[in-house]
Amino acid sequence: MPQDITPSDAATSQDFAADASAVPLRETTDGGPVVGFDLDMTLVDSRRGIGAVYRALAAETGADIDVDLVTSRLGPPLEHEMANWFPPEQVVAMSDRYRALYPDHAIAETTAMPGAREAFAAVRAAGGRVLVVTAKNRAHAALHLSHLGLEPDLLIGGLWAEAKGTALRAQGASVYVGDHIGDVRGARTADAVAVAVATGPCDEEELRGAGADVVLGTLDAFAGWLGEYVSGTDAGGTGSAGGAAV
Repeated sequence: MPQDITPSDAATSQDFAADASAVPLRETTDGGPVVGFDLDMTLVDSRRGIGAVYRALAAETGADIDVDLVTSRLGPPLEHEMANWFPPEQVVAMSDRYRALYPDHAIAETTAMPGAREAFAAVRAAGGRVLVVTAKNRAHAALHLSHLGLEPDLLIGGLWAEAKGTALRAQGASVYVGDHIGDVRGARTADAVAVAVATGPCDEEELRGAGADVVLGTLDAFAGWLGEYVSGTDAGGTGSAGGAAV
């Protein structure tokens, strides 16, 4: 049995860089590309689910939380967002309460992004391994993946931005796919091809400005791009995916 040592949910990304856990979910395959994916707004559309959790938290606490604003900027660690709505001395407690509410409110309301299953299948068809590396705590990320029938080879939770890069490098990832400039920073830290999808809070200009090698309009375009990347027609990851890039 693999040892499950998940970083503290309240830790910072600097803490995560040193002790991130990686727990296999299925038998892996050697020889092909190792491709990492972000979770929220890359593989799953969690806006409704996360919004439901914040509404429940607001109802309990009386806090005036702009849920639409929150769900328009998903990506960074929970404590970063919680600090916008609660005083510093309450952030940890409110984050803990949010996590307690999460399974009952967020999982059923979250859907797979179009192209998510096809993206996993494309990596495996190329003989590769699928990683999911997310800022979300591992337990909740695993619930989402299980609910939606998405099975990565490895799930790593609790990492943000450059700390993602540390984990990606340790796993030998050659590509990382995400929707946020923090994901691009993680890919650059890992010396992986930074594939951005413009399905989250960051637009094409922001993603390219952060250093994305490729910007795809949606995850639907990833399988086609990966085929070109593996075959060498998009060597280095600097091109577009057959007109699907934005």
